[in-house]
Amino acid sequence: MRAIWKGAVSFGLVSVPVKLYSATESHDVSFRQVHAQDGGRIKYQRVCSLDGEEVAYADIAKGYETEDGEMVVLTDEDLADLPVTSSREIAVEKFVPADQIDPMLLDKPYYLEPEKSGAKPYALLRQALLDADRMAVVTVAIRQRTTIAVLRVRSTEAGDVIVMQTMLWPDEIRTPDFSVEAGDVKDNEVKMATMLVETLAGDFDASDFTDDYAEAVQAVVTAKIEGGEVQRTETSTKTSGEVVDLLAALQRSVQAAKTARGESSDDSSADESSEEKPAKKTAAKKTAAEKTAAKKSTKKKTGSSDSSEDEPAAKKSTTKKAATKKSAAKKSSSRKTAAKKAS
Repeated sequence: MRAIWKGAVSFGLVSVPVKLYSATESHDVSFRQVHAQDGGRIKYQRVCSLDGEEVAYADIAKGYETEDGEMVVLTDEDLADLPVTSSREIAVEKFVPADQIDPMLLDKPYYLEPEKSGAKPYALLRQALLDADRMAVVTVAIRQRTTIAVLRVRSTEAGDVIVMQTMLWPDEIRTPDFSVEAGDVKDNEVKMATMLVETLAGDFDASDFTDDYAEAVQAVVTAKIEGGEVQRTETSTKTSGEVVDLLAALQRSVQAAKTARGESSDDSSADESSEEKPAKKTAAKKTAAEKTAAKKSTKKKTGSSDSSEDEPAAKKSTTKKAATKKSAAKKSSSRKTAAKKAS
């Protein structure tokens, strides 16, 4: 679960830092309005009832309709002056007997989890509520609106947990506008009704009850899917339970985003090839080194008997000897010339 609010429960001088979690979730079956021929969803436009024109979100304001049908338009400046609060405190006002809280007043329940530093005072408050058999009436600000709520202890598989349940304001409980006549009830009828109550008496166990309607709808939908009665639209997503390659999905998402921005989708492949280049270069170096080592090994094995290897060395030796003879001849010739000139 994800915490939707953080604050502290304060009673007296004790403060209990807590996190707030929604304790319920709706499993109501919901349907989409679609076109019967192709399964396309039906869209609704924001159309003004007076001029018939479509209205942009920026031009939509909040309006309060009076009892006689007049409309009062409220601006952001008007709403800014309303009494709101950003307090993060759940203030205990009083501890009251549980039977004094009309169940009709109870609204949405939340679990309270203590922060690490508030584990001990949390346990203290929980035990105090159990021992006193009372509920704590509190005031709390959720979404900048102050409301009343009660704190009570609920036993769960994880242990005893403090539950905060918001309450409706007294004027939100409607009074029935009809009367129920008592009727002429006979004593023997009352006795039979009492016997029936005793026959059906028992302890409440929520697991004894199931949502048959939701299960039946799911069975019908499953049967249609298995029978191939599915309308595929442009916005349809796979529901076959196939295992999706996360990396491939991310790459496709990147390419789609680049295409939407007008960029080339080949950049990703270029990045991939750039990552492969160092690996390829390394492999090439290894191959060249292996070839050189092989050549050296061959030379050692063949030695001087390999004529193809000895030819270059013989040519070099012959060339050096010829160059030495030419140099000696030149020196001798120059000496003879110098001697003639001296005579």
